[in-house]
Amino acid sequence: MRYNQLGNTGLFVSEICLGTMTFGAADDKSPWGAIADVDQKAADAIVGRSLASGVNFIDTADVYSFGDSEKLLGQSLKNLGVARKDVVIATKVYGAMGDKPNDRGASRGHIMDSVEKSLERLQTDHIDLYQIHGTDSVTPIDETLRAMDDLVSRGLVRYVGVSNWQAWRIAKALGISEHRGFARFETVQAYYSIAGRDLERDIVPMMNEEKVGLMVWSPLAGGLLSGKYGPGAPGNGEGRRAAFDFPPVDKDRAWACVAVMREIAEKHGVSVATVALAYVLAKPFVTSVIIGAKRIEQLDQNLAAVALKLDADDLKRLDEVSELAPEYPGWMLTRQGAGRRPQPFEPKG
Repeated sequence: MRYNQLGNTGLFVSEICLGTMTFGAADDKSPWGAIADVDQKAADAIVGRSLASGVNFIDTADVYSFGDSEKLLGQSLKNLGVARKDVVIATKVYGAMGDKPNDRGASRGHIMDSVEKSLERLQTDHIDLYQIHGTDSVTPIDETLRAMDDLVSRGLVRYVGVSNWQAWRIAKALGISEHRGFARFETVQAYYSIAGRDLERDIVPMMNEEKVGLMVWSPLAGGLLSGKYGPGAPGNGEGRRAAFDFPPVDKDRAWACVAVMREIAEKHGVSVATVALAYVLAKPFVTSVIIGAKRIEQLDQNLAAVALKLDADDLKRLDEVSELAPEYPGWMLTRQGAGRRPQPFEPKG
């Protein structure tokens, strides 16, 4: 297990982050319930195996199973006797936690109400990374940032991050934080997979420039890249993706990627899912990849990705089959910037 710097902080987190969206009871009426099906005993086993494998980073959200994910995680850490300093806990705020108008969003009121409840469910006195879970088109960014900064000042939160925001919006928030002296967003939690490399267009360049870390969610595109789906799949395609078709993916593009990954998986004697995860882990702009599991076998398969070293030919093939189509202004930037790259020195005479 490798440990990477979290954004521009001095905190180090494991390259694999345990995602706990699966923690909680199954419930067909909720999108989270369609994913969740892990009780306390199973949660303890999954958390224990992850920590034993070197994982020190765990991500959850108040909205996952309507708070039960946080409860199960907090109890697991207590049951396992985990020292608080040895685990980095990340959770999120934004989603609807009730049926009243102010039970959602990134307003100061909702943030202040939510953090206390998350701390109680997690059975801890602080959250290491508190993230805004979505874009609030109503609340001014300044209001959100001031509230998050106050939580840091009070010691309830140590670092703040954001999820599912546009590049321009994140850049604006970073500018406001620098101008006003607020705690800044240190991480972006975003969807990224070999079948969905869209964030490479704008978000990745912004993160590299501003030294913001990337936490990847759904590196298997909701299980679509597990090898259980598409042409040549050995099974019947049952599983999470069959019940909850998210995130949106160009299936033809995905099957082309899976076909190449099957060949590489056979070459290395691993699963297609392991190759998909290893590809994302190989990207230098990725801080940590969030993995989720309902069973220990799934968890072990995902954890195996840290040991798989894709060679140059593997990466070349995977990059080529998943390459993004040229898009303006990207193709113009490439064309006009060609003459501004470092040139080799050629001595005269």
